[in-house]
Amino acid sequence: MAYSGTPILAEELLLRPAHSIIDQSLHSRMGATTTNGDGFGIGWYGEGAEPAVFKSIEPAWNDVNLREVAGQVRTPLLFAHIRASTGTPVQRSNCHPFRHENWLWMHNGALREFHHTKRDLLMAVDPALYPDIEGSTDSETLFFLALTFGLTDDPFGAVARAIGFVEKVGREHGVEFPFQGTVATSNGESIWAFRYSSEGKSRSLYFSTNVATLRQLHPEVEILHSLGEETRLVVSEPLGDLPGAWNEVPESAAGVVRPGTDEMQSFKPIAP
Repeated sequence: MAYSGTPILAEELLLRPAHSIIDQSLHSRMGATTTNGDGFGIGWYGEGAEPAVFKSIEPAWNDVNLREVAGQVRTPLLFAHIRASTGTPVQRSNCHPFRHENWLWMHNGALREFHHTKRDLLMAVDPALYPDIEGSTDSETLFFLALTFGLTDDPFGAVARAIGFVEKVGREHGVEFPFQGTVATSNGESIWAFRYSSEGKSRSLYFSTNVATLRQLHPEVEILHSLGEETRLVVSEPLGDLPGAWNEVPESAAGVVRPGTDEMQSFKPIAP
């Protein structure tokens, strides 16, 4: 889940919705696994130059500290992720979101056969960035590939080049469909989101309808009256069943949420 807009208490996003990210950790409706209990993480932008992160290997539904923190953190931009490991260890450094300087990154999916492609992928990471890799996941590797290919200057192009490189390396190792997933990344001002898979059957991704329209549709929903016009959510699964609230991101698409006009465009990897 990625939120951008009016500063809000984290618990309003993490705990209160009917199908909150905490509920999804136990009862995912659309994910590859129903239960996502291999840790969680949140990242948020506040007073500091860099975002803060809070991660744990505990299941999100069973972490009292998360509830304590969520009731005190107020932020205009929040990332939240629940993890189901695709093969790498359950440890704090492998929990999302990943952070580098002022950037946050989350990935839902997999670089297939990562055990066999890992060396080739990591050797392509900029040597100046390589020491900052903390964990062992394919998702963090993808983040550092995107940084290597210019994420801070051109997020759309950098992610396209990173995934294009993953596909090239994967196919050299005999992997038919090397990439699967959705990605969200932010520099604290904008959020970029991507939905793509090599086989054209990607993990689910949704974005919220603009607040003004939702107020007209559902004037009885109190929280909508406290949110500004710029408020948006990007989620793997809708946080509730409010009619008209959620829109599916098309297959092979990417978008940006930012002050002013949001944008969505088709997405295609760029081969090296």
